[in-house]
Amino acid sequence: MTGERVGADAAPAARILYIDDDPGLGRLVRRALEARGYTVELCASGADGLSRLAQGGIDAVALDHHMPGQTGLDLLPEIRALPQAPPVIYVTGSEDSRVAVAALKAGAVDYVWKDVQGQFRELLGEAVATALGQEALRRDKERAEAEMREARDRAELLLREVNHRVANSLALVAALAHMQRNAVTDPAAKAALDEMQARISAIAGIHRRLYTSDDVESVELDAYLGSLLEELQAAMRASGRDHAIRLRAAPVRLSTDKAVSVGVVVTELVTNAYKYAYPLDTSGEIRVEVALEAADTVLLAVEDDGIGWTGEGTIRGTGLGSRIVRAMAQNLRSELAYVRGRPGTRAVLAFQS
Repeated sequence: MTGERVGADAAPAARILYIDDDPGLGRLVRRALEARGYTVELCASGADGLSRLAQGGIDAVALDHHMPGQTGLDLLPEIRALPQAPPVIYVTGSEDSRVAVAALKAGAVDYVWKDVQGQFRELLGEAVATALGQEALRRDKERAEAEMREARDRAELLLREVNHRVANSLALVAALAHMQRNAVTDPAAKAALDEMQARISAIAGIHRRLYTSDDVESVELDAYLGSLLEELQAAMRASGRDHAIRLRAAPVRLSTDKAVSVGVVVTELVTNAYKYAYPLDTSGEIRVEVALEAADTVLLAVEDDGIGWTGEGTIRGTGLGSRIVRAMAQNLRSELAYVRGRPGTRAVLAFQS
C-alpha cells in the first residue's frame, strides 16, 4: 500500500505523524496505518516531531511515552500549544494508569497500551480513525459557528442601517409636521400637529438609540426616557408651557417593541400633564418614575401635583391620546391605572420586562 487513496476525485489520505525513538516499531506502525489508507511519517525524537509539526500538513499525531531525555508528557503541552494543533493519541507501554490519565489531562484525545504481541497497532488504527472523525466534527462545528457569527454580524449591521434610515425618515416627517404647524392658524390644528410631532419623535428616538448601540434588539429605558423627556420639555417650552420634568428610572433594558410602547405612553401622559394639570400661568412639576417591582415586572408612573384626574369623567380634548395610551398598554399586555386619594394625578402602568 502506498498510503494514497485510489480514484482521481478521492480526498488526499490523512497524514499521520508517529513519534517514537524505536525505528523498528515505527516501521511496523507505519505499515499497519498505511494498510488503512493513511500516509505515515516517522520522527525519532520530540524535537524532530515538533519541527515537522511546525511545517503543517499533519492530521493526527501518535506519541510514544518513553523517549530519550524526555517523555511524551513533556512534549504533549508543546504540541497542543501549536496553532491548529492536530489531535494526539498517546502510546504508552507503562502499566501505570496514572500515565494515561495524565496524558488525557494534558490534551491527548485517546491513549493506547503498547503490548508485546503488537495488537496495539490495530487499536492505534482505530484510535486514529476516531480522532480524525472527532476532529472533522470539531472543525465543522467551528466553521458553522464562525459562519453563524458572520451572518449575525451582517444582520446586525444591516439592522443598524435600517434603524438609521428609519430614524432619519421619522425626523423628516416630524420636521414636515412642524412646518405644517407653522403654516396653520387654527389653535386646535397647531396643538394637534404639536402632539403628532411629539409622538413621531418618541418613536424616532428608539431607532436613534438602536443604530448607535451595540445591542440592536433592546434599549436602555432610563437613557431613552431621559433624552425623550428633554425633547418634550424643549418642545413644550417653545410652545409657551414650562414645567419641570423629573425622571427617576431604574436601569432596565427592554425589547424594541416594548420600549416604543413605553415611549409613546410617556409622551402622551407628560403632554396631558403639560396641557391640563396646572392652571394657566402656574408652574408645577411632572415626575416620571420607572422601578422594578420584581425580577421581571416594571412599574411606570407619571404624576403631577395639579388639579387631579382619576381617569373618569369627561375627557378633555379629542380623546385620541387616551385611545393611543390604551392601545400601547395593550401592546404591553397591561392596563393604565390612576391612583386615587392623593393630590394631583398619578397614572401607573405595570408590565412584564
